[in-house]
Amino acid sequence: MSGSIKGTSRSSSGVFHPKGGISSQNLRSTSRTNTTRGFEVIKGEDSSTKPLAGDGSMPVAAPQTWCQKQVSGLKNIFIQPINVLLVCVPLGIASGIREWGCLPTFALNFLAIVPLAAVLGASTEALAAHVGQMVGGLLNATFGNAVEMIVTINAIRAGLVGVVQQSLIGSILSNLLLVLGMAFLGAGLVSKSSSFNATGAGTNVSCLVLSSLALTLPTVFSYIPDTTVEESVMLSRIVALVMAFVYTAFLIFQLRTHADLFAAEEAEEEEESELGVSTSIFMLLGTTITVAYCSEFLVDSIEGVSENYGLPYSFIGLILLPIVGNAAEHTTAVTAAYKGMMDLALGVAVGSSTQIALFVVPFSVIIGWIYDVPMTLNFQAFDTTVFLLSVFIASGILGDGAANWFEGLMLCSTYTIVAIITWFIPEAKDPARMLGGVPGGPPLFV
Repeated sequence: MSGSIKGTSRSSSGVFHPKGGISSQNLRSTSRTNTTRGFEVIKGEDSSTKPLAGDGSMPVAAPQTWCQKQVSGLKNIFIQPINVLLVCVPLGIASGIREWGCLPTFALNFLAIVPLAAVLGASTEALAAHVGQMVGGLLNATFGNAVEMIVTINAIRAGLVGVVQQSLIGSILSNLLLVLGMAFLGAGLVSKSSSFNATGAGTNVSCLVLSSLALTLPTVFSYIPDTTVEESVMLSRIVALVMAFVYTAFLIFQLRTHADLFAAEEAEEEEESELGVSTSIFMLLGTTITVAYCSEFLVDSIEGVSENYGLPYSFIGLILLPIVGNAAEHTTAVTAAYKGMMDLALGVAVGSSTQIALFVVPFSVIIGWIYDVPMTLNFQAFDTTVFLLSVFIASGILGDGAANWFEGLMLCSTYTIVAIITWFIPEAKDPARMLGGVPGGPPLFV
């Protein structure tokens, strides 16, 4: 459950987005709309209008004021079909405060966070356009995954470590299998084969291989006889610090020393951000606070929904929660691929998976460290196996630098199989306090 290319108003604005690492600095979002600027005209006595162009044939664009630019930028963010769901924001908060029930609270806050994630991503992107490439990349790395990070914090505070682990794995799987597969299918509708930057994709896949190793080894370690809870937790924290260091180095590699490896095959002209710094900061802070409220009510309602309505914890974690933070960028990736912008589509899908694996996963372990909750990298045998196999199939498909509809079908079919199996995974004996397989704790599954 999230920097970089996030939301439906995706635009690089001269800033390279680490989450969309495969796209170039100059690629614009498919859903970004150019502002229609007003024309300066003179009204004669007959109330007709005359252009001010020198030859009298072309209208002259009048410069917009600061307020007009802010209004235009906000329109580009909020006038999107997905933002119809913003009506669920006050309803979801009211449901949590007035205790309307676990199901209405879960459903309303679930739907509310989907458009909030898009607004949060667009605000982050607008702010990043004003602060330079490196700082902008760090902003996107942090706030681009704010939804996933806020949900992670609230779930860890509630002791739902297993839900956190599964939601993180689910976010990676949804991007790597479902989004990438749908993007390939979308591109296959308009062309027989679509090419993309195989070098940049390969670097992201290599990072995913490293992260899968970092999750697999602590899981295997937990099965060694005589291992203790303290040893497993300490091992996970050390590995998390190493992963965070690798991600920092990856940002430097991607944004500074080898930025040319991640350049798209065709780049479009830069587009200046319309939102000012103060407006972007206000939007960013306001949306973040709202997401925090909605995610807290969402997490608190998970236990009741699972127990009263039979919705499996594993299905909530692996399938449903990842949709919350990724729905907007899913639309961006598929739309970009359909329009032939494959590097942008892969930047959303593969770049997002890399960032969650190398940034959000170690972040969750460190948050557990802060709250003294045994959050470990023991993600259970099923989760780590699915992760490994997903990276394997994605690596094979991305290796040739070309995409077709059949490869997209294979990726979507893989995700469907995972979702079906997840529904039938037995519940833990004490699911409300899922410890994610920590040695000595209750088992995640029975």
